[in-house]
Amino acid sequence: MTEERDDLVVLVDENGEEVEFECLDTFEFNGSEYVVLLPYGEEDDGTGVAEVVILKIDHGKDGDDSLLTIDDDDELDAVFEHFKVRMEEEFEILDN
Repeated sequence: MTEERDDLVVLVDENGEEVEFECLDTFEFNGSEYVVLLPYGEEDDGTGVAEVVILKIDHGKDGDDSLLTIDDDDELDAVFEHFKVRMEEEFEILDN
């Protein structure tokens, strides 16, 4: 029997392929809302290390939400630092 999970998100990549992600966290930071995703089923690369994807949530005027990539490296770094502080008890997070 397949367990249904409400923490999974399906996104379409640049090749049109559907990719499943586990939602690790959603939070507000500096006036914006962000989501941190982990590729589902690819929890590490054999080294015990997993890479997360951080996206900004855009709440459209029509009521639809969009997930946007973060192009500003300073913003991305600040959001990741905030995520690390939020999750320091739950995950061991390594710096590159």
